[in-house]
Amino acid sequence: MSALILLVIGCLSFVVFLVPKSLKYNYALLILSAAIIWSSLPAGSVLLLPESHNYESGFQYISGWQNFNISIDRLSAFFIFVINITVFVGFIYAKGYLRPYYEEKNSLRLSIHYFSYIWLYLSMLMVVMIGEALPFLIAWEIMALSSFFLVIFDAEDTSVMKTGINYLIQMHVGMFFILVAFMITGTETGNYGFDGLRSYFSSHSNFRLFVLFFIGFGIKAGFIPLHTWLPRAHPAAPSHVSGIMSGVMIKMGIYGIFRVLMAVQNNLMEIGLFLLVLSALSGIMGVMMAIVQHDLKKLLAYHSIENIGIIGIGLSLGVIGQAVDNPALTLLGFSGGLLHVLNHSLFKSVLFFNAGSVYQATHTRNIEHLGGLLKKMPQTAALFLIGSLAICGLPPFNGFISEYLIYLGMFKGLTPSGIYLSVTILTAILTLVLIGGLAIFCFTKAFGIVFLGEARTAGALEAREAGREMIWPQYISVLFITAIGLASPLLVKPVFSIITGSFNLSGTELIQLSVVSNLSQISILAGVFVLLVTLLLVYRFLHLRSKVVSYEPTWGCGSTATGPKQQYTATSYAYNFIHLAKPVLQTKKITAEIGETEIFPSERTFISHNDDIFRKYLVDKPVDLISGLLKKIAVMQTGRIQDYILYAFLFLILVLALTWLNVF
Repeated sequence: MSALILLVIGCLSFVVFLVPKSLKYNYALLILSAAIIWSSLPAGSVLLLPESHNYESGFQYISGWQNFNISIDRLSAFFIFVINITVFVGFIYAKGYLRPYYEEKNSLRLSIHYFSYIWLYLSMLMVVMIGEALPFLIAWEIMALSSFFLVIFDAEDTSVMKTGINYLIQMHVGMFFILVAFMITGTETGNYGFDGLRSYFSSHSNFRLFVLFFIGFGIKAGFIPLHTWLPRAHPAAPSHVSGIMSGVMIKMGIYGIFRVLMAVQNNLMEIGLFLLVLSALSGIMGVMMAIVQHDLKKLLAYHSIENIGIIGIGLSLGVIGQAVDNPALTLLGFSGGLLHVLNHSLFKSVLFFNAGSVYQATHTRNIEHLGGLLKKMPQTAALFLIGSLAICGLPPFNGFISEYLIYLGMFKGLTPSGIYLSVTILTAILTLVLIGGLAIFCFTKAFGIVFLGEARTAGALEAREAGREMIWPQYISVLFITAIGLASPLLVKPVFSIITGSFNLSGTELIQLSVVSNLSQISILAGVFVLLVTLLLVYRFLHLRSKVVSYEPTWGCGSTATGPKQQYTATSYAYNFIHLAKPVLQTKKITAEIGETEIFPSERTFISHNDDIFRKYLVDKPVDLISGLLKKIAVMQTGRIQDYILYAFLFLILVLALTWLNVF
């Protein structure tokens, strides 16, 4: 019956094309709310009932040759709640963000946007509830197409359309690898779907099939070097769509990898090391590339890659823990990675929504053109600061909790391990430390350049706080971010239960009790810290309420600063890092050097640019090569019918010659 409700909701979504323009948003919100309630009820029952309980429903379709079944286990239920929270908050935010577009977009364009948003949500639900290969791939394809239409919302801009096409092509490449992997499994076992993986893995090499699945799911997740679509698509999409894509859509790739890992039975160490290397590369390169970005949304996009790397590190440590029979490393690695899926969806969506607020207020995403927004947009600045602290893994917010679990797992895994495993874990620890340090550096730059100092342009100077419709949805996510940081034991217990049930872990009760006890103490300390900060702010407010507060020009080395040029730019702030990382990031600067004899230098411009080396060599160069070959072949398109008849005649002669030579 429940699967039929999903079908009814899908059919009702088409009505959005018939609803008047002024009511489209409300109707789409009604459909989304119905779907969220429909999916949350069974997901909640699965999480609250014993581990053996799964929710199943289905119906027969297409002349009875295949059954459409939905099944919700504890892992699916967790992802359903991650999807529901972020999608709902994102759509609430979209009301204020899309308001200016109602004047320039016609009714059909808005209908397509709302329809695509609904189906992106429904397709993500189906991805985490379907186990059979064919319906799973159909849902995967719907997810790609619906997100494509959301990305090209501003299709009048040719660069946005090119970005959307690039994204769609790469999504289909990923689907091809998943299809091949399912076909290999189904051919050997007769079961086309996730249920056939365990049977296949029991009698075949696990590593090769895992790599096929990883490429398919890794493209969606954004692991380096499979990430090249992500830094282009996120900035091109509207901010509420960017928040959904980064917060939950790329996590569908993580879900797929999780499902495959649940069935893996051998080659565990090879799979774990493979995943660890790519995850470490994604985390380090993602944050390094983020530091040198000037586009605020592109900076956040690269941080999505960084956080996918952190999730991957957790998963890889869980697999390595299975390989060496270390239950603490297995439990805490998988749990930290899974919890970071939720945490990242919350703080990254807030940051993207925040970037949308800044863009609408200033009409630019270029960090170099901003500055001084703290006084103009105080609530936006506070929300961005909280999101920044959370994404950097600092207490008392949620990012700290998931990274703490991963760190704790690594330290517990060091004690009984041999030299090779110790070196591996120590390397993972140093990698995570480096990622965290660089993330703090990046967000001090982002927050400082965007919100502190003086306005660098007229757009920043004239900025005004975003409307309530765009502000209060961010407070909902911030509430979850803070609640997880302050009451982490309540959430960690169900996560432990999901992992122990999914990977058949036993004998971890003492480990769970120890970790929950530690987190309880951390929560108490975090609560005391929040209370003290709150009291100080209240005291400051009461103390200054009766005082006259005056503002003076910024002091600058013995004289007052005369303008925004006497402050750091994003480039100068990160100059030392850019210089050190130049061999990796290939940063280029374009400016005329000042000669030794030039006593009074003339006016100059300075432009810095960096290339994504993976996109440059894995995508751009091959595409340019193929395009060049096609252009050369295009000379054959003469437009003369005689030439085309000649081509056909020559082809027939070639076929006859090959047949005569017994080539065929």
